[in-house]
Amino acid sequence: MRLTRPLILAALLACTATPAFADATLFIGTNATPANRQMKGFAFGIGLLVVAFEFEYATISEEPLDAAPALKTGMGNILLQTPFAIMGFQPYFTSGGGAYRETLATRQETNFAVNSGGGVKISLVGPIRARVDYRVFKLRGDPLHDTIQRVYAGLNVKF
Repeated sequence: MRLTRPLILAALLACTATPAFADATLFIGTNATPANRQMKGFAFGIGLLVVAFEFEYATISEEPLDAAPALKTGMGNILLQTPFAIMGFQPYFTSGGGAYRETLATRQETNFAVNSGGGVKISLVGPIRARVDYRVFKLRGDPLHDTIQRVYAGLNVKF
């Protein structure tokens, strides 16, 4: 009798739970600090209706002539998004933190970074979507450039 109420409550919660949704993104973009360079990466996310969690890895190439360092980031983010696409568009806001490694020739800095930004996932065909994203990164420690702005576009698959 002591376990009856908790078991009934657990069963009711299990029946009303919303399934988790996941998505994966391959992207390419640009970083203009201090010179325009190509950025590429991937992201994997899982979430419920409005809140999602995402891991993202991105790399930016080095440009020695412009003294523009290579940058690798690994971020864990929280996304706040509309629960469904509105006329094919699902806007979101994101914020998170993680690690970065900046290198230029023999100079190297590895430390913590935070980021925030937003974007939109655009329905194309079935589970395939386009994704456009803008982020601002604040690099801690002693990087050559402590604020990085990044824009990307990618192919997103919802499953």
